[in-house]
Amino acid sequence: MRDYIIRRLLLLIPIMLLVSFMTHATFRIIPGSAAHLICGLQCTEESIEAIEGKYGLDENFFRQYGEWLGVWPDDDKGNKFSGVLQGDFGESFLNSGQSVTDRLARTMPVTAELMILSLIFAVALGIPPGVLSAIRPGTLVDLVVRMTSVAWLSVPNFYLAILVIAFGSNWFGWLPPNFGTGNAVRIWEDPLQNMETFFFPSLVLSLGIAAVIMRLTRSSMLEVMRNDYVRTAWSKGLKERTVVWRHALKNAMIPVLTIIGLQVGALIGGSVLIESVFALNGMGAYLLASVIGRDLLVVQSLVLIFALVFVVINLVVDVAYAWLDPRIRYG
Repeated sequence: MRDYIIRRLLLLIPIMLLVSFMTHATFRIIPGSAAHLICGLQCTEESIEAIEGKYGLDENFFRQYGEWLGVWPDDDKGNKFSGVLQGDFGESFLNSGQSVTDRLARTMPVTAELMILSLIFAVALGIPPGVLSAIRPGTLVDLVVRMTSVAWLSVPNFYLAILVIAFGSNWFGWLPPNFGTGNAVRIWEDPLQNMETFFFPSLVLSLGIAAVIMRLTRSSMLEVMRNDYVRTAWSKGLKERTVVWRHALKNAMIPVLTIIGLQVGALIGGSVLIESVFALNGMGAYLLASVIGRDLLVVQSLVLIFALVFVVINLVVDVAYAWLDPRIRYG
């Protein structure tokens, strides 16, 4: 197991390099330049050229990427990749002098809490109804669960977020605390206000993922319930709760755990929209603003962090397989 984990961690290096390369390449494809946004509408061509030279925006793609990577070090700009590895993400293009690391220190806890709560909601709303639907096939409960999962999959989460804001403000006179300011109270400062801030964003973000988990749990449980060892457990006169939760569910969770790990990517993508709709000052909203502003260093840093989280969580999922099924061995 240790050797397997080490190999997977070593794979992070080419993955991070590929992600950074694709991010640089995408910024070359997207029209527009950060120099025009920094300079403004009344800027001259000389000023734009000076800004592009300052940040290396006038260089060709391979030279610019090489300087960031440290292959062609530039004493004026520094080795940005080595800085990222040390936790120094440089300074923003658009907000001159603003440290990206300081901004991440404020936005990362918001996104982390949003994603953790969303994942908890997704598991809580997905697995129990999926199990109940599988052990009661063809009943009214099964029909309701399947219709609910289809409904959650059909409605985009950003549309649900807009409905929550619209109905809450127009019908009940309610808006999340500090709505529009982007400031979220930390959970250790005021747990009640913190949950009031994050409850609906997390719930909205989790529904689509919960629907996927629900449907996969149902199909996986139906398959496991037909196995011989489950029939044997029934024939021994064991209680339904014991057969379902102790014998069937553990084996049925392997494909469900896989999809939970993969849905972390959906959480990351969904956080960009949900944070923008609910005016949360998180990494998702920061990423969206940086993309619009063509702030390459910020986007590069955020994408690398999201990629690292995705890879590490999927590594944890792979390791958890051995706990769910002792027959699984990693060489």
